[in-house]
Amino acid sequence: MNNKIFTKKEIFAQLEALGAPSDRVVLVHTSLRAVGAVEGGAQGLLDVMIEYFTRGGGLLCIPAHTWHNLGREITLDMNSSDTCLGALAKVAAEDGRGIRTENPTHSMVIFGDRVRAEKFAENEARVTTPTAPEGCYGRLYSEGGYVLLIGVAQNRNTYLHSVDEMLKISNRMASNPEKVAVIRTTGEIIRRELTLYETDYTSDISERFVKYDTAFRYHRCVRDGFVGNAPTLLCDAVKMAEVVKLIYENSGKADPLCDEAPIPQRIYCNL
Repeated sequence: MNNKIFTKKEIFAQLEALGAPSDRVVLVHTSLRAVGAVEGGAQGLLDVMIEYFTRGGGLLCIPAHTWHNLGREITLDMNSSDTCLGALAKVAAEDGRGIRTENPTHSMVIFGDRVRAEKFAENEARVTTPTAPEGCYGRLYSEGGYVLLIGVAQNRNTYLHSVDEMLKISNRMASNPEKVAVIRTTGEIIRRELTLYETDYTSDISERFVKYDTAFRYHRCVRDGFVGNAPTLLCDAVKMAEVVKLIYENSGKADPLCDEAPIPQRIYCNL
């Protein structure tokens, strides 16, 4: 059994070795179990990531989703640290240094320059889909950001839903929207409808995002490293979107995720 406890200094050095940027927007999806023991636990890992990713003026984004509240009276309470994503999300939601977005189901906590973070987070309460291209997830593309997958694979890369929307890939959205509500810190309640992701051939389209992995590697969209014990992927948001667009267009705009078969090399190599 590996009983090593990774220090904050060691985690910092691993991020440097990975070549992770400190001046861009970085969205992090994390499995703490895969990372292993870290000095200071989940809070310690959050602390070192805040230090690393914001030192050059960048923004660190930690998902703090609340889709588990769909069907309830309130989907997101901005006065609560409620989230369905585990320990790191919870400590991020409780940490006063961050700004939590008002996205009803796919909230994130943003750390970094306050003015820039507020600008990045604005109008999230009014998005019409969980990862709307005009919202935070779409801004990963427009601002040349990155997705960091720590101990998880592309099936946890929520940003790829936004890419689907950018490209208007069919058979991705539900026919009928869901009613959602956000309680702001002021007590104001914003009620609206949100169209969720749905296909007629699988219960969770994100599980098929792993099909893109070979193409992403071929086009050097991802870089490998470690955070603690966890295999880690640093993913370029713009390059990933360009590769998905290439696959979609080269397939005659057929859905590349309609089955579980690998994506043919001739499609993603642009031959």
